[in-house]
Amino acid sequence: MGFSVGIVGLPNVGKSTLFKALTKKQVNIAPYPFTTIDPNIGIVEVPDERLEKIAKIINPEKVTKTTIEFVDIAGLVKGAHKGEGLGNQFLAQIRNCDAVLIILRGFEKEDVENVLGEVDPNKEWEILKTELLMKDLETLESAISNLKSKIKSKEKSLVKKYSLLNKLKEEVAKGKLISEVNLSEEEKEMTKEFQFLTQKPMIFIVNGEKNFNLNFPYLLLNLKDEEEISELSEREQKELGLFSRLDQLILKCYNILDLITFYTIAKGKEAKAWTIKRGTKAIEAAGKVHTDFKEKFICAEVIYWKKLIETGSLALAKQKGLIQIVGKDYILRDGDIIEFKI
Repeated sequence: MGFSVGIVGLPNVGKSTLFKALTKKQVNIAPYPFTTIDPNIGIVEVPDERLEKIAKIINPEKVTKTTIEFVDIAGLVKGAHKGEGLGNQFLAQIRNCDAVLIILRGFEKEDVENVLGEVDPNKEWEILKTELLMKDLETLESAISNLKSKIKSKEKSLVKKYSLLNKLKEEVAKGKLISEVNLSEEEKEMTKEFQFLTQKPMIFIVNGEKNFNLNFPYLLLNLKDEEEISELSEREQKELGLFSRLDQLILKCYNILDLITFYTIAKGKEAKAWTIKRGTKAIEAAGKVHTDFKEKFICAEVIYWKKLIETGSLALAKQKGLIQIVGKDYILRDGDIIEFKI
């Protein structure tokens, strides 16, 4: 299972510029709305110092970082939930993403059209927020309508779901994001099938060089500078004293999804990082590496990455009894190095 982050914002705020800087892929960038119609999709490696340290000890032929997918979605405009601009197509693309990266304009540039007419990140977020809430309200009303006749059966699970959806509808109608509604773990599980837009984790970027007084946390980035830095080699970046902050952003996206990384070492041939959700059991992680590993799972050998680094070799770690034998219900920690026994 892959994890994806949708890049969202009004037209011309820098979405495609960020996408190009992140993925090093050539995309259409123009100073007018809707240059992006079909979403651009790019796979980005997640920076990982731990993997580099593991590789120095193992000295494998190949080192493979884990990845995260970024989706550059067409610019949203006011009234999108009613079909304005690219409307429902835009909102459907967000529904397919695991998290949302919201870009807000913080720069003045006459030759780049500003659909808002002014530089005001707060107003931009209010437009985006309204469109996302209205789409969730539409989803809720449709789900409530479908359940109305079914709850006559008084089936407990359906009655619970109906009650929850009505509670959410009330909160969304007040302008509250679903992620801000206090829900139990059971209620969160019940909402999964609906893929509510305002329940997704969100990260905010202001594209510019000046700070704004916003009532939510954000990362200030000059995306044009980031794009130009991304076109230079590492040597050129060092010589010019230029440092990208995109690694910081990639890790922020990775962490907001509540993901962790575990590692496998294939007999010295490959040191590889893998992405899983926090709380994943060994049997599920085995299936991510290979279907056979899940079906034929016997046990697994686990060592925490820091212990390997401190010891200096796998052989010495075994001698010192630092490698733990675990069963299928073992819950992986972020940074575990694991070998599945089948």
